[in-house]
Amino acid sequence: MEAWRKQQQGVPITPLEHLAADLVRIHPEYHGLFDGGDEALAREWTAEQGEANPFLHLSLHLAVEEQLSIDQPVGLRGIFETLLARHGERHAALHEVLECLGETVWRAQRDRAPPDGAAYLECLRRRLSRP
Repeated sequence: MEAWRKQQQGVPITPLEHLAADLVRIHPEYHGLFDGGDEALAREWTAEQGEANPFLHLSLHLAVEEQLSIDQPVGLRGIFETLLARHGERHAALHEVLECLGETVWRAQRDRAPPDGAAYLECLRRRLSRP
């Protein structure tokens, strides 16, 4: 939230803050939340409300950006490039990866185990095989 405010005010920001603010920028549905003060931080975001947690969503975006920058798990970047070519739009391709990352994190939490990089990549390969 602070990165978004700083960018809106034209205050110098770090590269990580720039990335975070850019992620907010491509999610106009969150602009009101981030422009509205700290109320969003205090709010409980539950599935029962029928709304996705914007902080979780943007955190997954940040995680994927970092993973892509270092190609971890190995092969992720290549799969992403194929998704990007299919979608023709970066944000849509990122959301494909986010879905698999979210599933991978959920399974790790459920199983009380480390995230399974191979299963993460397999989830993405299944998405590639869909028409």
